[in-house]
Amino acid sequence: MRIAIVGGGAAGLMAAVAIHETSASTEVFLLEKNDGLGKKVLITGGGRCNVTTGLQDIRTILTKYPRGGKFLTSAMHAFPPSAMCAWLEEQGVPLKTEEDLRVFPQSNNGKDIVDAFTHYFETAKTHVLLHASVTRVEKQGTRFAIFTKPESEPLLVDRIILTAGGQAYRQTGSTGDGYALAQSLGHTITTLAPSLNAFLTRESWPASIAGISFPRATLTINQDKHLSTTGPFIFTHKGLSGPAVFALSSLVAFASYSAQKPLELAIDLFPDMTDTLLADRLNGRIALFPKKTLENNLEAFVPRRFAEILCMELDLPINQHSAEISKQERKRIVAWLKHVPLRVIGRDAGEEFVTAGGVDTKEVNPRTMESLICPGLFIAGELLNVDGFTGGFNLQAAWATGHLAGTHSTK
Repeated sequence: MRIAIVGGGAAGLMAAVAIHETSASTEVFLLEKNDGLGKKVLITGGGRCNVTTGLQDIRTILTKYPRGGKFLTSAMHAFPPSAMCAWLEEQGVPLKTEEDLRVFPQSNNGKDIVDAFTHYFETAKTHVLLHASVTRVEKQGTRFAIFTKPESEPLLVDRIILTAGGQAYRQTGSTGDGYALAQSLGHTITTLAPSLNAFLTRESWPASIAGISFPRATLTINQDKHLSTTGPFIFTHKGLSGPAVFALSSLVAFASYSAQKPLELAIDLFPDMTDTLLADRLNGRIALFPKKTLENNLEAFVPRRFAEILCMELDLPINQHSAEISKQERKRIVAWLKHVPLRVIGRDAGEEFVTAGGVDTKEVNPRTMESLICPGLFIAGELLNVDGFTGGFNLQAAWATGHLAGTHSTK
């Protein structure tokens, strides 16, 4: 049997491994348009490669996917994060799980992950075809003809696995070619949108405190419904970024917002503290140090530069003795810290990590990843209408669906 995998990203790499593990005699062709495999894998996690999540409970893991969690059930049970970790360590890549349960290679180098696959394919005798840009695929009876650029004789195979990625990180070659190939074979592509992106804000003051971060805050958007996430975030020169922002951006991936129609965002900087408790803490601090300036006492709660912004936004005298701050002004301070208002006017261009939307999962068998429309065609990875929060969940979905597709493509 001859099987072609179109796309040498995470899903494609794992599909090739699964084919060899299931049927060593199967001839595998891995087609990649770039000059090397795993380009996007190399740059995830800031180049460190957030391989997967340290979470073990499958039900909990599936809640980390705004779209496609239910569809992933079979794939995740068949190839959970523990299986991915075990495979990498078998290939000689030691891993580590950090406090936030993100899993990385101990070397902090994504190249080690890609090299593990490259070395595996040398032993497993995979036909790795680089610079092979697939222009079209034709179903010819029970077989497939794959045409590539530069022009050459079509590659004839018995099965084909599409793992060509989404549209995020376009510089890595993820330009959405796979969507056109899937459509040409009868599939429906849902609306596409960037996800896990940073936010641009109308307010300019975040730029003056760019680099200031908070380890835990709750970000809330009241659009058609109440949407919120809790976690770390950071102020940037353009607005906001960080895990909590990425998670919230995925929840509003298909929302339309702009300078004319912004999203109203509120940030609770003390999500584990009620307004009353925060007010008590502030009043207690002022009672202890009545002659300190408001700025100095606020430093016990937030960074100094942020305290300056607070005073500016609320038009409070920053150098006034704290004892002279009225009860009403103290209430305003607490209310602002629990509800920092910002207007989101756009996504930070080029920063999206994944694509929301893709091949309609209703057209794919979740137990095998085989097309329900075109027998012999399997689809895995980011091409599917599946996307997760930051923290290794998107790579894990790619490993799991790729492994399932590879396993069943040999049958």
